[in-house]
Amino acid sequence: MDLESFLASKPLFYNVIDYERFPKAYLSVAPLLRIPKIIHIVGTNGKGSTGRFLATALHRLGKKTGHYTSPHIMQFNERIWIDGKDIANADLAAAHEKLMGFLDIQTADALSYFEYTTLLAMVAFEQCEYVVLEAGLGGEFDATNVFDKVLSIFTPIDFDHSAFLGSTIELIASTKLRSMQKSALLGIQKHSEVERIACEIALSKHCSLYKVQDLQDTRIHTMGWHLATKNGLSEYLRDNCELAMVAFELLGYKAEELLFDQSALFGRLSRIAKNVTLDVGHNALAARAIVEAFQGKKITLVYNTYADKDYREILTILTPIIESVEIIWVEEGRIVPRTLLEEVLGDLGLTYGSFEFINSEKEYLIFGSFSVAEAFLKRKNNP
Repeated sequence: MDLESFLASKPLFYNVIDYERFPKAYLSVAPLLRIPKIIHIVGTNGKGSTGRFLATALHRLGKKTGHYTSPHIMQFNERIWIDGKDIANADLAAAHEKLMGFLDIQTADALSYFEYTTLLAMVAFEQCEYVVLEAGLGGEFDATNVFDKVLSIFTPIDFDHSAFLGSTIELIASTKLRSMQKSALLGIQKHSEVERIACEIALSKHCSLYKVQDLQDTRIHTMGWHLATKNGLSEYLRDNCELAMVAFELLGYKAEELLFDQSALFGRLSRIAKNVTLDVGHNALAARAIVEAFQGKKITLVYNTYADKDYREILTILTPIIESVEIIWVEEGRIVPRTLLEEVLGDLGLTYGSFEFINSEKEYLIFGSFSVAEAFLKRKNNP
């Protein structure tokens, strides 16, 4: 069975997660895999951009580098990036065929979509020296946590996936931070509890823990500010770039501006038209960064959301910059019922309607999950 058909047979999400299934599957195929040096990225926000900054710098340094990220926006190949490019269809098919030869059919069928694609990526990455591996959900029990790592990077940790990770920042942070192993880098955190818990876990695991604010010297700050000014990066993207620079130096290399210079990180406050910005953030932390980026401006928000997100809080944060909201249709089972979304918009006193087209006289922000971005881009490309 080809990869597309095989993955289509697997549900993307589960109400209950089997935490033992993937480690057992990995142990069964581990002797057959060549695992590169793994840099594990865990957190609530900034994993994708931090990972891409770091992976690009390693590639430009001459290191064969892979970057595993999720979800994708337009096509699956986006999840597996090797030396500056998304994986080719032929290489993806070859990796699928090879992996299916390693797994017995019962195990292959039992693995979730994300679990199977994590193993698929590792097959595709076998010739890499480094792989920047982005966690999907949480950290400790995430499929990406089965591999030995040379470095764990923790981006800002906030409330996220509370149904699986817990309802308090202590529970959420603990689950994510317990994925650290031998060496870890903690990014700038909003919640003081995160740093305290990180120190406790590092001590118990005999893990060398570094805090980004202790390692950011004037040289890195200067490069970060220059790149932010040159490429129009928001403050949070500048922070992510500097976090990647510090991680790069922890790996034993010297950060140079040219290695980290990227004119765009698609989907992260990406300017895709003269009056249209797109961002795939879908939580309160991302919303706060957007408000800061749009200070003094009013935007038309093209929006929809998964039902399990705190969309009331997100929209409350965004309210100061919203002129009106246009709800975009998203064909996805987890999307909140429109009546519930409209109720919140009404409570907040926000004018709303349905998204139809882009008016050249208005400033637009397309904000929400990757599914929202995908729905908008499909509409844009196929009006």
